[in-house]
Amino acid sequence: MKTQPVGVHAMTRIILVDDHSLIRRGLRLTLEECADFRVVGEASDYTELRMLMKTVEADVYLVDVNLPGKNGIEIIKILKEENASFRALVLSMFSEDQYAVRALKAGAFGYLNKASAPEKLIEAVKRVAGNRKYITPEIAEALANSMGGNDDEMPHTKLSDREFQTLKLMASGKKLSDIAEALALSPKTVSVYRARLLEKMGMQNNAELTHYALKNGLVD
Repeated sequence: MKTQPVGVHAMTRIILVDDHSLIRRGLRLTLEECADFRVVGEASDYTELRMLMKTVEADVYLVDVNLPGKNGIEIIKILKEENASFRALVLSMFSEDQYAVRALKAGAFGYLNKASAPEKLIEAVKRVAGNRKYITPEIAEALANSMGGNDDEMPHTKLSDREFQTLKLMASGKKLSDIAEALALSPKTVSVYRARLLEKMGMQNNAELTHYALKNGLVD
């Protein structure tokens, strides 16, 4: 994978990674209102993105968190390890305090909530294209909180990305078989994640997890 540097007057090539076609269409229309932007490809999951990257180069990747199979954060980790200059902006329905810190630690250049104004999206993409981080006040606060002492650390922040994703799905009422399908994993693997997150969070059952997730706004 190669990523061309973006000059002052260069056209910024963008690839959209989201499993909802209507979202991708809306993003494309918003982005291409900026004369300096061109959406060069779209993918709904990691497999499609890999195929696309064999034929298309981009400067900025807009990646959703909640994707089938590998989630957006896992994808960014993989591609960032392969190419240190890989630039991704995470665009998600989840609030900054849930995924922003995880995304930045994975190598993302920024995180933007899908409820943000179109102007914010344009601003974020321009910053990332210029090889600069896009940090909102909300993200800055989340980062500051994540650097606090261990005594103040919320139990769910100790979870791996997969464990955290499993927690959210469990708390939303999904069965293990449904979670396995959503994450493209075996039910046995999901059971392992469940056991790990219960242990890390010091909880005994799904009811306690669900109560915790609702109390802390981890699920709608």
